[in-house]
Amino acid sequence: MRERIIRAIAGTFVLASIALGYFISPYWFLFTAFVGINLLQSSLTKWCLMDDILKKIGISN
Repeated sequence: MRERIIRAIAGTFVLASIALGYFISPYWFLFTAFVGINLLQSSLTKWCLMDDILKKIGISN
């Protein structure tokens, strides 16, 4: 369950930052890059900060 929530959060962040980059400021595209780098890092290290945050607030698998 947490994995689906993490994917939904990442997708929401990407779509929101693209919209903000298009309508507000291109600097928001840096946030899109940050999310992408975080996803790549998570795939390589098998550690995800969002997973730790969800565990702390009590969302279980």
